[in-house]
Amino acid sequence: VFANRAFRRLTGYEEDEILGRNCRFLQGPKTDRESVARVREAIASEDVVVVELLNYRKDGTPFWNALHLGPIYDSQGKLLYFFGSQWDVSDVRAARAEERHAREMARELSHRMKNMFSVISGIVNVMGRVRGVESEAAEINSRIQALGRAYETTLDEASVGVIDLGPAVKAILEPYAVDEKLLFLGNGAQVPFSAMSLIGLVLHELAANAARFGAWSDGADGQVSLDWQRQDGEVVLTWIETGGPRVEGPPEEAGPGAKIIDRMVAAARGRMDRHWKPEGLHAVLTVPIEGDRK
Repeated sequence: VFANRAFRRLTGYEEDEILGRNCRFLQGPKTDRESVARVREAIASEDVVVVELLNYRKDGTPFWNALHLGPIYDSQGKLLYFFGSQWDVSDVRAARAEERHAREMARELSHRMKNMFSVISGIVNVMGRVRGVESEAAEINSRIQALGRAYETTLDEASVGVIDLGPAVKAILEPYAVDEKLLFLGNGAQVPFSAMSLIGLVLHELAANAARFGAWSDGADGQVSLDWQRQDGEVVLTWIETGGPRVEGPPEEAGPGAKIIDRMVAAARGRMDRHWKPEGLHAVLTVPIEGDRK
């Protein structure tokens, strides 16, 4: 009995084409029958319903319509009309579809990367046995596994281009997190997907050295505290060891790992600062975040 200007503008129909007709004339070949049935049931039971329908304008173009339908009664409770309010939610539906597609792509990427890490690890193991360098192969594999852990728990959520740093950090250090030897102090910072490899390798190197020479070495009763924050376009991770063997400087047996890490950090325009204090190593990794000026 009435159609306002917004309804006419949305559907493309004139008032004389609308009045006296059931709104099912907006339906078309791809309108979901189950959603229509929900509307029909609400009318039969004089109930309120909110449903999304694929409807069609007068020119045949489809649009997603969020329909709110409900009864209107007089003062004696007699049904007078059904009031329908609808608005175009096509953009909302498109955004949902894009988000679902991004999540599916992230899951596929997760699956492929896990397979890639497994294949690389297998190759390293085989070559280590063939060349008689099993210990070196094991050291390389430990780094590969650290990378895998860095991404494994977060890839499914990486469709927006960033990774929650907390879960990734905890996954990387999980093999070392025994009892109360590891204290996490970081907040809910996020980092770009591209920064996670460097952070993962640095944390693995620090943890491995702590197990060999520092707070987690044999006979030590030490602890590591790890903090991470986003600060002025950078992510800053602070690694502090306490309670380990007294140290006077970098361990001579540390090997080439530190040099490799330093080169990778420099290539990423970051900084790696180490301070060997008597109570243990204090290290600060600073990684610039592209495009972040907050």
